[in-house]
Amino acid sequence: MRNDSRKWGTLVIACLAMLMLSVDLTVLHLAVPKLVEDLAPSATQQLWIADVYGFALAGLLVTMGNLGDRIGRRRLLLIGTAAFGAASLLTAYAPTPELLIAARALLGVAGATIMPSTLSLIRNVFTDSAERTTAVGIWSSIGAAGFALGPLVGGALLNEFFWGSVFLVNLPVVAVILVAGLAVLPESRNPRPGRIDLVSVPLSFTGIVAVVYALKEAAHGGAGQTAVIAAAVVGVVTLAVFVRRQARLAEPLIDVRLFRNRAFSAAVGSTLVAMFAMIAMSLLFAQYFQLVLGWSPLAAGLAGLPGGVGAAIGGSAAAPLITRMGRARTVALGMALAAAGFALYSRVGLEVHYPYLAATMILTSTGIGLTFAVVNDTVIASAPRERAGAAAAISETASEMGGALGIAVLGTVLSSAYRGGLELPAGLPAGAAEQVRDTLGGALATAATLPGELAGAVAGAARQAFVGALQTTVLTGAGILTVLAVASLFALRGVPKVLDETPEPSRA
Repeated sequence: MRNDSRKWGTLVIACLAMLMLSVDLTVLHLAVPKLVEDLAPSATQQLWIADVYGFALAGLLVTMGNLGDRIGRRRLLLIGTAAFGAASLLTAYAPTPELLIAARALLGVAGATIMPSTLSLIRNVFTDSAERTTAVGIWSSIGAAGFALGPLVGGALLNEFFWGSVFLVNLPVVAVILVAGLAVLPESRNPRPGRIDLVSVPLSFTGIVAVVYALKEAAHGGAGQTAVIAAAVVGVVTLAVFVRRQARLAEPLIDVRLFRNRAFSAAVGSTLVAMFAMIAMSLLFAQYFQLVLGWSPLAAGLAGLPGGVGAAIGGSAAAPLITRMGRARTVALGMALAAAGFALYSRVGLEVHYPYLAATMILTSTGIGLTFAVVNDTVIASAPRERAGAAAAISETASEMGGALGIAVLGTVLSSAYRGGLELPAGLPAGAAEQVRDTLGGALATAATLPGELAGAVAGAARQAFVGALQTTVLTGAGILTVLAVASLFALRGVPKVLDETPEPSRA
């Protein structure tokens, strides 16, 4: 009984840590207007404030996952949680844009220690395959629900308090994790960890950050920019050198032999796709609710809550569906549900029918939550237990890249369709036309400076063009997800329903 209590206590702590990180990924978006008003950052500084957290997080996941395998996952989680609390305090009270950027980078470093530690601890305490699948499903559901809760938490806090309050809310959660973690979490590590290759660490960081940067910048200004091309080349070449080095090392940072396991590599690819869909959905509807419908941040956050409900449904359904249908069909079902949801989103318009939208949101997020639960369980169960931290880090890195890819691909589709569908009213000053064509936010800001009748015409045309672009974008997403649903049937074909400890693949 004591061991059972400790297992489920470990899951609760892991879920709480994952919820904190998931909320933190989206809570900043609503705070940006107040933050800009108080600190007056430049346009470049605003981009770094928004992106540096993700860069630090993505770049260090692989290193931190390996570090946890070596020094102990419990120890790394507690150290990282304490650092996350300190960085949250620094972020909340940063007096200048430069210090805010530095504090956000520290948050990313701390977050990189927490993410793989939570999943690897679950892998090591849940030795029964059925219980492990259930636990990973719950963990995945909580992580996905955090994305929906972020805007709600941010909107509620910003209605009453200053922008830094969205980071101060982390402190009580940090305190609970530290106190409960010291009492409950068991320690686990690789009994034969070896040394960390100091050359591999900067190669991993540089390659991943360069690729993520290229994807993000491509979404903002197009793939043809010199900076995007240069970053993509640097990222791809550096990662190729990194992979080649790992194959030759006796003690690699990433054991590339793991990718010879078809279950592992297919699950990592599916993780990337699931995050692609989730981030794209969050980005599109944050703009739709606030800029098209004119809802407040709090109302927009409340409107997104059905997404969290659907994610919880999908995660909890993973274990029984695997038993009945197998892993390949369950992942394909999850992606098919998400694809159907994206297709149904194409009926949104200038007037919202919220019950329809909420039902569609639940359908989509149920599919995404189901996919996440199955592929995360497959990743960690396909790797040797002593490499659980490294395997979890690979899965989380795929998630970060999938998010950036989703923004780049569907963001580009949205921008192109918006410009192509925009019909500017007569009499618009030449200097204002380019701002109106750039984004919906820019169009509404420009409209606010124009005379009454012209302002209404510009805002109406921009909103109409955005809704048309949104419809095109979600249909594109539905097509991508449909293709990948079919592909997952083949990629995961033959993967057993029950995945236990697997032997390391040979070096032959």
